[in-house]
Amino acid sequence: MVLVQAARGVIDGMTVADPWLEISGDRIAAVGTGPPPREPDDTLAGTLLPGFVDQHCHGGNRGNFFAGDEAAARTGARLHLEHGTTTLVASLVTAAPDPLVQQVRCLVPLVAEGVFAGIHLEGPWLSDRMCGAHDPALLRDPDPAEIDSVLAAGDGAVVMVTLAPELSGALAAIRQFVAADVVVAVGHTHCDFDRAREAVAAGATVATHLFNQMPPIQKRDAGPVVALMGDPRVTVEMIADGVHLDPAIIDFVVGAVGPDRVSVITDAMGAAGAPDGDYLIGHLAVTVADGVARLTEGGALAGSTLTMDRALQTLVRDCGIDLATASRMLATTPARVMGFADRGRLESGCRADLVSLADDLTVTAVMQAGVWVRR
Repeated sequence: MVLVQAARGVIDGMTVADPWLEISGDRIAAVGTGPPPREPDDTLAGTLLPGFVDQHCHGGNRGNFFAGDEAAARTGARLHLEHGTTTLVASLVTAAPDPLVQQVRCLVPLVAEGVFAGIHLEGPWLSDRMCGAHDPALLRDPDPAEIDSVLAAGDGAVVMVTLAPELSGALAAIRQFVAADVVVAVGHTHCDFDRAREAVAAGATVATHLFNQMPPIQKRDAGPVVALMGDPRVTVEMIADGVHLDPAIIDFVVGAVGPDRVSVITDAMGAAGAPDGDYLIGHLAVTVADGVARLTEGGALAGSTLTMDRALQTLVRDCGIDLATASRMLATTPARVMGFADRGRLESGCRADLVSLADDLTVTAVMQAGVWVRR
């Protein structure tokens, strides 16, 4: 049994003084505040938060999750772990049918090992009008046989898919994925308000990076943004890097739908934690300058170079959101929407995933499943 005490912490959605946690193996056994029951084994000077949960991330430190390379995937996962992400979903990008299956198979052992909490298929069932950094030549309508093939390759590791509901066969595909216990997200779409609502009725519960790669709100054309924000069954992703969304937009959305319906994501690609320069996302060339990733041809945003600790800093410093609320959107909400029932909270019975922050909101310590991975 290990006893950890901190100067401050986020417990039950509130920032409290002098929290302590007893940890047994990989679980939190007890939580309290004030004088601990015995001398602490670890005393942290900063603020203790639940480990971050990133449901949408493509890589980091030059390691891409879509590369079909186990070593590269481990490299990217380690980068995000050191920045506080203790639960990470590996996101793929649009690929041809056979390479997509191969990429999924490459990641299955890493999901079984716990390096990743699952696999997210962002594509290939996306709109060619809103493809962003996905190769438009590889986009296609969802096919039931291909979906079965990918799910079989995943052997239960595929936990999320993003698709455009206006595509032929998309509503049936949503129902097919939901029947396989896969979270369905609406994204990279040019659908209208009504089609977005039909997608939710079919079982979609997430909006992939809200506002990005979907039609804007028009005064006589509400579009998918209003439909997705307006339905309490939907959790909206937001990339909190100050580039994809203005901080005022983030603050507005949080105020409109509440933090229990917002999952902050990185959408990070291989340049996260790495220098500016030339990279790839799928087969497309990407140029990173001043930390912003864009397609070399056309200049569309190509994911981000974000880590979750920097996302938290954006929420607190630029959006004026308090730390406890930010923690809900970085950990509690994404854990719940993804079905990771024992993550995202500092509660008895939860997995012992902890992040300690200094006063300047930088990460000073990370524990994953009861083991310190950074001090």
